[in-house]
Amino acid sequence: MAKRRPSGDGMVRKREDGRWEGRIVVGHKENGDPIFRYIYADTQKELTAKLRQSIEAYQGVELTEESRMTLGQWLEQWLKNIAPTIRPSTLNRYEGTVRNHIVPFMGDKPITQITGKDIQKLYDTLAHQGNRNTGEGLASSTVRGVHSMLHEALGEAKHAGVIVWNPTEELKAPKFSCKAKQILTDEQLERFMEIIRGDTVWHDF
Repeated sequence: MAKRRPSGDGMVRKREDGRWEGRIVVGHKENGDPIFRYIYADTQKELTAKLRQSIEAYQGVELTEESRMTLGQWLEQWLKNIAPTIRPSTLNRYEGTVRNHIVPFMGDKPITQITGKDIQKLYDTLAHQGNRNTGEGLASSTVRGVHSMLHEALGEAKHAGVIVWNPTEELKAPKFSCKAKQILTDEQLERFMEIIRGDTVWHDF
């Protein structure tokens, strides 16, 4: 039997097209075969620097075959796993968040390639044009809810050996932003009072 290659073990080669390719072991399949992460660069020096950073990041990490999942696939599995442990109303809200606000924008991206910048871009998109029916932006509370759910789901992915780190930890939770309240002028208030004087219930109230 071949010796099991430890996570963080890497190798470098020059491709036929002139570019340099590096790969490191980031985990193992159930049968013991290694799972590789591939890195590319135009020069050997550039690749060496990238490879060194990746080796440090993945040293001691043991990813599973589920690391090949897309974000959408992981979220679908995660929802099935937590369904018995949360309220039906919470599950419905999470399912709607995944279906309407995450999958359409980044559901097909491999979960191991999701970065903090990707998630921030998602939040910005949702805030400006997240409503697919009207094209309007979502409320800040809704975007904050997306962040909270993603943080929980990706945290579980890290715990399960699907990703190395939780990219939501690179970001601050989106802030609440309240729209300015419209206050009636004296003229508008007087007009309002005139209208309800004919209704004894509302006028007394």
